Amino acid sequence: MLRVRDDDAEAFRQLVERYQDRLTSVLAYQVGDHDKAEDLAQEVFLRVYKSRKRYVPGAKFSTWLFTIANNVGLNALRTLARRKEVRIAVQTPDQTGEMTLQPAAASATMPTRQADSRELRAEVRAAIESLGDRQRLAVMLAKFEHLGYAEIGEVMGIQPQAVKSLLARARENLRSALAPYLDRGDSIGGEVDLDFDADQEDALS
Repeated sequence: MLRVRDDDAEAFRQLVERYQDRLTSVLAYQVGDHDKAEDLAQEVFLRVYKSRKRYVPGAKFSTWLFTIANNVGLNALRTLARRKEVRIAVQTPDQTGEMTLQPAAASATMPTRQADSRELRAEVRAAIESLGDRQRLAVMLAKFEHLGYAEIGEVMGIQPQAVKSLLARARENLRSALAPYLDRGDSIGGEVDLDFDADQEDALS
């Protein structure tokens, strides 16, 4: 980033190459739309480039970068008039006209079966996507970007102790979301992308 500050175009290209996929992944979970996340990632890099002359080394660069990304994502959610807790699940109107989660078809196999790893990863992803946006972002930053409580707090604008509580609630919600699948083979529901990074299987640890 210091090279970028000095107008090194190649350094900026390397920075984009290194962080683009990671930013897009986090933003996709935040706004619930991969195509929109790609556009937002480009906006983040544009902001980084525009503010390059004001960059001062301090906190870890990734913390600074994801702070910008979080702000961009939150602005996008406000613009899209999304409700605070974004849920990526199939929804249909019930008899009252309210939107309710569509029950997923139960697995035809026995509860004691050995789950295929790709299917399990897909269910973990669906469980993460069912979290509220703050819990989901905290999980993404903790498990997949390996940020500590203080760094996540800086990104999200909350105290480290609040981050710890947020992650504890997120883990409990993930366990609850996955329980029907693990106990009975019931899918969490919704369409999920099976091209899912194996590291995300560790989200419950």
